Amino acid sequence: MNIFQHIEFTQLNPNTTERDIIDLCLHAKERQVHSVCVNSSYVALSSELLKDSHVKICSVVGFPFGATATASKIHEAETAVKNGAHEIDMVLNLGLLKSRNYVSVLKDISDVKLAIGSIPLKVILEVSELNKNEILKACQICMDARVDYVKTSTGFSKGGATLTAVKIIKKTLRSSIKICAFDGINDEETASKYLDAGVKRIGVTLEFKTNEITV
Repeated sequence: MNIFQHIEFTQLNPNTTERDIIDLCLHAKERQVHSVCVNSSYVALSSELLKDSHVKICSVVGFPFGATATASKIHEAETAVKNGAHEIDMVLNLGLLKSRNYVSVLKDISDVKLAIGSIPLKVILEVSELNKNEILKACQICMDARVDYVKTSTGFSKGGATLTAVKIIKKTLRSSIKICAFDGINDEETASKYLDAGVKRIGVTLEFKTNEITV
């Protein structure tokens, strides 16, 4: 199995420089990974750097807390797509979910999905902040919103992906919705365990270690 076809190289730090994005895209092309994930301000640069490759560009919106207004998320998503993003990662509004305002959570996601049309939408749950019932409810809302992926984590909370959370998500989701795992997956052995558990995309940093090299 070519593990890199499932890999998404990620650079989302607040102090990310243009040089960091150049390095990210160069490594992405070299390893022929599926995609890179960047903040929306770096979508245009990434698009220029990757224009002659098959590597896709994913942009985060409402990142990393998900608490921005829906209109702001929509504008950020539309701008990212205009600048060359092939996929959008939006952060679920945790506060609304924990308030049990499920209608507003659904509308937040659905409105972004409607705005970007056929562009794949990944919704980040931040599983380390949720209990099992909240994960289940978030997944149900994602199904109702017809998203394309559910993603485990932003990398900016107290914990990242876990195999336990992935199993809960997989058991709940329809087969048409894929799972993306992110944060804490630092080597090929760990990544393989997540792929075996049903994950289709794995977000990693450039420190990701294969059996042969450090990327």
